[in-house]
Amino acid sequence: MAFRPRTGGRYRHHAEGGILVGMTYRVCLVCMGNICRSPMAEIVLRKTLDDHGLGGLVTVDSAGTGGWHQGGPMDERAAAMLAAHGYDGSLHRARRFLPEWYEQVDLVLAMDRENLRALRRLAPDGADVRLFRSFDPAAPEGAEVPDPYYGDRADFAEVLEMVEAAAAGLAKHLADRLG
Repeated sequence: MAFRPRTGGRYRHHAEGGILVGMTYRVCLVCMGNICRSPMAEIVLRKTLDDHGLGGLVTVDSAGTGGWHQGGPMDERAAAMLAAHGYDGSLHRARRFLPEWYEQVDLVLAMDRENLRALRRLAPDGADVRLFRSFDPAAPEGAEVPDPYYGDRADFAEVLEMVEAAAAGLAKHLADRLG
């Protein structure tokens, strides 16, 4: 299965550090099964980027390191938490991250260290793979987005707060980088 972003192209960088016009920068958010954390982050980040005027410059996708839920919808609790805060996750379908996607993605963001290790094992030299919360200036170094799957509503609310904070920090980072 080829990586198919939902919209856009890909940035190409000049040797001088400039970016070719008309292309998009691609971000992929990754958790274990792509039904809770990473789709929540995808939807929140997409809206945050739109709110910062970056929606046309950045393509956001999500995937899981495992394929158990491939093709399935977002976890009902994650979708309900998003909906309660004005986000729409109804169109999400789970996907598995494949190594060949590195050729088409500029930034891969893991929700936790376990997925970060899995992604780095697959990554070619030079791939930009980081923890998502590394973009939250208030988060301690190495902070993760915990998996709420076996938790309750409060766990999903906590994840949403973490995702919103990291998304705001990432939007600022991308505005500085792409602006």
